[in-house]
Amino acid sequence: MCSIFHIETAILCPQYWPENGVHRHGPIQVEFVSADLEEDIISRIFRIYNAARPQDGYRMVQQFQFLGWPMYRDTPVSKRSFLKLIRQVEKWQEEYNGGEGRTVVHCLNGGGRSGTFCAISIVCEMLQHQRAVDVFHAVKTLRNNKPNMVDLLDQYKFCYEVALEYLNSG
Repeated sequence: MCSIFHIETAILCPQYWPENGVHRHGPIQVEFVSADLEEDIISRIFRIYNAARPQDGYRMVQQFQFLGWPMYRDTPVSKRSFLKLIRQVEKWQEEYNGGEGRTVVHCLNGGGRSGTFCAISIVCEMLQHQRAVDVFHAVKTLRNNKPNMVDLLDQYKFCYEVALEYLNSG
C-alpha cells in the first residue's frame, strides 16, 4: 500500500481523485473504495490498477486530506488536530506498510505546507526513537533538498509548538 497526504483545501488544489466509482487515466484505473471524515481529516482508500501491466495486480492507496489549514492562514488552526493527522499517518504506515511503503506529501506548491508536515513528522520520529528534539536540523535537512520547505517564520515556529504539544500529550 501507498499513502498520499494532501494538505490543501479543494479551492487551492484541483481534485484529482474520484468521489465514487472508477475513473480511468490512460491505462491507470482508480477505484474509490471508502472515505471517512474525522474532525479535520478526510481519509480515503483507493484501489489502483495498471491495465498495461495486469501481472502487477492492484495497489491500495490511502489518502489523508487535512482540512484544518485554511487558505488565508500561514499555519493550521489547531496544533492538536495537526498532531492527530501526524499520528494517523504514522499509524497507517506502521499497520499497512510495516514502515516500508511510500508516502507522498503534497500541497499546491510542494513547499510551505508540505514542508511543515514533513518537518513535524521528522521531529515526532526523533522524539520517539532518540528522545531528542531538533527542529532546526529537521527543517535544514528538508531545505537542503528543496529550498522552499517550511518557507515562513510562522510555520517554523509552529513546528516547535507542535513538538511541545507532542511532548505534553505523552
